[in-house]
Amino acid sequence: MNEYWESRFMNEGAMWKFEPADSAIYALSLFKSEKIREILVPGFGYGRNGKLFIDNGFKVTGIEISQSAIDLARQSGLECTVHHGSVTLMPFDNQKYDGIFCFALIHLLNQRERRNFLKSCFSQLKPCGIMIFTAASKNTGLYGHGRCISKDRYEIARGLKVYFYDNDAILKEFSDFGIVECSDFVEPVKFMEGEEPVKLKLVICKKA
Repeated sequence: MNEYWESRFMNEGAMWKFEPADSAIYALSLFKSEKIREILVPGFGYGRNGKLFIDNGFKVTGIEISQSAIDLARQSGLECTVHHGSVTLMPFDNQKYDGIFCFALIHLLNQRERRNFLKSCFSQLKPCGIMIFTAASKNTGLYGHGRCISKDRYEIARGLKVYFYDNDAILKEFSDFGIVECSDFVEPVKFMEGEEPVKLKLVICKKA
């Protein structure tokens, strides 16, 4: 996965432009209402979602597998801490966070990696902290496309493997991590005019 993302960011740059995802805007509102101020963003990319939180006064730490993406973030003026590496190698620090926002990343991992990733995130969450994830839904148009690797997991492009969730799969994977809400979320593709929106699952967890 490292080679896939490094190649894409190196060759395509800020491929999703700089407008934040609608789910990040939703997360911002929820974090504000819960008085959360310090967050971790696994899958930071070049910071299009992280910048939204930084601009609203949050202290942000990122994790990003692609050095080229981190370089793009620096070039655009983002100065927050971004750990270079895969989320499968968490933790990168001993910090505990009020909140975690993870956009469209967990579905890129295999079953064992997803479980370990959730454990790592939950262990770095403070009591009463909130985690928000978006994940590929089986309702999206890409489901069933490409080479089937295992149940509900497909290689939709060379090097890009995606696991697609339904509600049962969400409950199964997140039940040990304080899940309080699972909903369908329609995410506009803002960087491509006329593109169909992406159908995601939005999962909210809270630590007791």
